[in-house]
Amino acid sequence: MVNIVIFGKPGAGKGTQAEFLKSKYNLIHISTGDLFRYHIINKTSLGLKVTSILENGDLVPDKLTIEILENEVNKYKKTSGFIFDGFPRTINQAKKLDEFLNSLSTQINFTIALEAEDEILLHRLLKRGETSGRSDDINKEKILNRFREYNYKTLPLKEFYSKQNKFFSINGVGDIKVISQRLISIIENT
Repeated sequence: MVNIVIFGKPGAGKGTQAEFLKSKYNLIHISTGDLFRYHIINKTSLGLKVTSILENGDLVPDKLTIEILENEVNKYKKTSGFIFDGFPRTINQAKKLDEFLNSLSTQINFTIALEAEDEILLHRLLKRGETSGRSDDINKEKILNRFREYNYKTLPLKEFYSKQNKFFSINGVGDIKVISQRLISIIENT
């Protein structure tokens, strides 16, 4: 089983690259953002809880995030592995993920950060917001708040996973296929 965490600031291309990895390695792609949006659109009890949190550009509390992630993972008894996109976002979430995967006799193999300058990401998100219908992609201040949240809460994951020799960083700017090749190089040559 191969388990990959793909992370980066909003707009870094995590979803695009996760879909590529999913197809190439026959993995299950779990995007916490997509899961939250599903619950919001369907007005589930979880969706009602997280709507105002996400609209402010804040992160959903760990307890709720972990609960939904574990429920999703448990749906797949036989798999080649998972791509976690948007999770973990904090050290606490990373520790909880490790504990949960250990209980399933597996672990994270790679964490890969897609790196890009804030100005590039802001432009990408505002452009995506024109067509996506996502309220968190049309407001510059909300986007900047998401960047601040990432810097404060998620950036420490680099050190956490580096200590485990599982952290890799790649340039997330350029042709999508070139970025995909950078990912393949890490997975197949490490």
